[in-house]
Amino acid sequence: MSWAQTVRERARATLATAASRNTPPPFTAGPDLTDSTTPVVVVNQPPTSSADVLPRGVRTAGAWSWRFILFVVAAYLFLRIVALLHIVLIPVAVAILLAALFQPLSAIMIRNGMKKSLAAGLVEITALLVVIGGLSLIIRTFISQFDNLSTRVSQGVDEVQRWLADSPLHITDQQLSQYVDRARDSFTSSQGSITSGALSTATTVGEVVTGFFLVLFTLFFFLRDGGQIWAFLCRLLPREARVATARAGHYSWHTLVSYVRATVLVAFVDAVGIGIGLFAFRVPLALPLAALVFLGAFIPVVGATISGAVAVLVALVANGPVTALGILAVVIAVQQLEGHVLQPLIMGRAVALHPLAVILAIAAGVVVAGIVGGLIAVPLLAVLNTAIRYLVQHPSGEPTPDREPPGTEPTDDDEARAEDQAEAAERRLDPTSPPPGDTSVATA
Repeated sequence: MSWAQTVRERARATLATAASRNTPPPFTAGPDLTDSTTPVVVVNQPPTSSADVLPRGVRTAGAWSWRFILFVVAAYLFLRIVALLHIVLIPVAVAILLAALFQPLSAIMIRNGMKKSLAAGLVEITALLVVIGGLSLIIRTFISQFDNLSTRVSQGVDEVQRWLADSPLHITDQQLSQYVDRARDSFTSSQGSITSGALSTATTVGEVVTGFFLVLFTLFFFLRDGGQIWAFLCRLLPREARVATARAGHYSWHTLVSYVRATVLVAFVDAVGIGIGLFAFRVPLALPLAALVFLGAFIPVVGATISGAVAVLVALVANGPVTALGILAVVIAVQQLEGHVLQPLIMGRAVALHPLAVILAIAAGVVVAGIVGGLIAVPLLAVLNTAIRYLVQHPSGEPTPDREPPGTEPTDDDEARAEDQAEAAERRLDPTSPPPGDTSVATA
């Protein structure tokens, strides 16, 4: 090997040694890092809770239970607030019902060019004059016939006493006198409670007078600015819910207007039918009893029945059992006319509610708020039925295809199917005819 080749090899080795200084050495695990034990695998589990121990059905029932408890508490607090504010809320509810009755007439006047304030005031004053005139006529009739009625009642009580004496019960005049004396003693001993009751009655009269003026004041603004008030309330909601809520309220208002109209018409027919029977049989206080039937018919199903029973009792005491049987036949005939003709023909087109729902609503309303609760329970149920059914079927707020409130659809499947077929047949006869525009708002 020449010396030049030797120098070349040494230089190449020197360069290789210099380059190896810039790279890390290979890693080798020494004996101090080597673990000779077998690795152990540990599974990390969350702590066991009672929910994992309970069955799925129990957990679901528990979740629904506490939500139901919260719902009951919220409903109880709502009813307590209603009870505290009943002096204000009851007149407002009555004003809403009256506005549903008179608003179409006010709207006609406004469309014919009359100012809104003038139309609302004219409608309200006319209704007030009609009510005051009717009440004055009823009171005058009651006062003029009261003496005659009291005489007939005394004669009727004597007849009842003779009947009890001759009946199998064999109740003597002495026993009847004892019962009368006991009633008189109980009346005398309860004079304190009667006095307190008179004071509470005076307080009630004050509340009634206050509520009367509040109804007048509220009714005027409902007739004049009802649409603006509802639009203002809808603007308080989130933007996504405004259109759906506004249209649901529109359909609900249409349902309420139809319900009040139908109820007034049914009540008028009941009062006229039973009133004609009372006049024909010469029953005293025929006009006040007919007015009582008219007012009682505003409570569906049970109102006209109770007021008719009062008319039968007055006929029994005043004119005897024969006249009472005649009035009973008249009441039954009118009730049959209402149940088989008026309710399906008039009320069925206004609102579709199952009879069981109506009965339960009236019972709940009477328990919660007495007579007023029974009066507003069914229209409230009708409004909620329309609003909820519309929001479930049209959550984005689009109008219904036929522009009819969902609450007017029959609850019976066969009736609903027959109605749909009839509407389809009408559309096939005149496919260019649009649905009526007065039952829907403009498309948003």
